[in-house]
Amino acid sequence: MKKIRVIGGGLAGPEAALQAASRGCTVDLYEMRPHRSTEAHQTADFAELVCSNSLKSESENSAPWLLKQEMRLAGSCLLADADATAVPAGHALAVDRVAFSARVAQRLEAHLNITIHREEVTSLDPDGFDLTILASGPLTSKPLTDALQAITGSEHLAFYDSISPIVDATTIDMDKVYFAARWDKGTADYINCPFTKEEYDAFIDALASAEQAESKEWEKLQYFEGCLPIEETARRGRDTLRFGPMKPAGLTNPKTGRWPYAAVQLRCENLRADSYNLVGFQNHLKFGEQARILRMIPGLERATFLRFGQIHRNTYIHAPSLLTETLQLKARPDILIAGQLSGVEGYTESIASGMMAGRFAAELLDGCTPIPAPRPTAHGSLIHYITHSEAKNFQPANITFDLLPPLEEDLRKCIRDKKERHRIQCERALEAWQTWLRTPVGAEV
Repeated sequence: MKKIRVIGGGLAGPEAALQAASRGCTVDLYEMRPHRSTEAHQTADFAELVCSNSLKSESENSAPWLLKQEMRLAGSCLLADADATAVPAGHALAVDRVAFSARVAQRLEAHLNITIHREEVTSLDPDGFDLTILASGPLTSKPLTDALQAITGSEHLAFYDSISPIVDATTIDMDKVYFAARWDKGTADYINCPFTKEEYDAFIDALASAEQAESKEWEKLQYFEGCLPIEETARRGRDTLRFGPMKPAGLTNPKTGRWPYAAVQLRCENLRADSYNLVGFQNHLKFGEQARILRMIPGLERATFLRFGQIHRNTYIHAPSLLTETLQLKARPDILIAGQLSGVEGYTESIASGMMAGRFAAELLDGCTPIPAPRPTAHGSLIHYITHSEAKNFQPANITFDLLPPLEEDLRKCIRDKKERHRIQCERALEAWQTWLRTPVGAEV
């Protein structure tokens, strides 16, 4: 009997396992937690969301929306679970992370074609498996990293991701904050903490003098540009935070009728609405410093923090040199790479790559040649980026319209409105995606 081994119980691994198993494959899913944990995980749960609880925008014709729409059309299991455990978050899809993990675990445990192993995998030798999907994530253990290094013969690149703090909702001073969504887009599910200029200046001064956490075994932190710690952002200019995660534009304070000088947004963590995370407030400060400085935020003066921000290692392969468009290692086509290890960044993107890896693996086991996702689609563009990016400057990516093929030059000249151009790109992408989904394996698209 042909078998697939999936390594990693985060987001990409369970999605890959479920996709392959639903196509009749026998799947062994390996997760090393709880026997061996990581620097960032707090539980042994499948699909644990270690940073925020948001799967990004659900605004129609946005790039994250397009990726999720393609996933829904293709039958993503984890996205269905995310939809089922959604919490209020304006125009974003945010989930109750505990309920989400529980649903994923139930799916995996109930599937007759999936066997779960709670043990660490340290070798990438076939070991009786026909295919391996490696989805061990940004915190891949050293033995497994060494095994992958031996196969690829290429240096891994590493950077460091940041985790946002979470506050107890009952300790927020609701007299000082207000609910609003930027530009009234979606429902007003975000708590906004408004700053005056004087409060903002004092906050920036405190950040500048704050003591950072020790960097442990690493000496030089390499941050992903899309997830900078707030103190790093603040060092780039006194107003940088005010034009970044503390941007007040569109957040009219009902008490004044005006935008605040700056604002911190809090997003609901779960269906009970008893905790909120500080949006974009990942940091690398000592916990005591975080408590001192974050309580300078209006409304959080007496806040109890359920989790402080922290930095964790993020390892990924040099995909342009190592991966094919069907997520197979060029040096070992029996190994597929999915999730953040492949060079995608973000929860939704990780699930999406797991979905693709599971589909591709099932097709390979059937003796077919998988067809890469069409270039105009969000999936096709994301995989095209990680496998065809300029090798010298490769860095992980979230899904954005920059990755999709641009419209023809004459059409771009005719259509000045960016939203309309994006609408056309989404329309074309969804049409190409549905054609691809209907195409028999091995046929020409």
